[in-house]
Amino acid sequence: MQPLVNTDRKIAIMSELLYLTNLLVFPGVAFLLLAYLFIKHRTGLSAVSKSHLTQTFYTSLVGGILIVMTLGLAFLLNGFENEYIWMWTILYFTLIHSTLVVFGALGLAKAMSNQSWEFPLIGCYLPKD
Repeated sequence: MQPLVNTDRKIAIMSELLYLTNLLVFPGVAFLLLAYLFIKHRTGLSAVSKSHLTQTFYTSLVGGILIVMTLGLAFLLNGFENEYIWMWTILYFTLIHSTLVVFGALGLAKAMSNQSWEFPLIGCYLPKD
């Protein structure tokens, strides 16, 4: 495998950091920055950097859809006054959200070691080099 150009490596690491920031610190704001990075740099990157940028952008979209669907469905079925909305919220964050964070940390480690990364189940297919 050929070494990444310094800018490509920075984009790969930045996309993984923005993905984790979106999940843990500044949801929405970090996603907008990730979307800007995706739109600006989606062409002309090495395969490794492109895989990290593509995976983090689309997985952030899927994660956002998952939280809206899970909590929206729980709200529609039970309303906020029912205690089951809190059960579904805790289950979502314990099972799904924490899994996305662990996969993001793995992706960051792969970006720092110049390896491509594909999220299991919800990641988009990447052709192998």
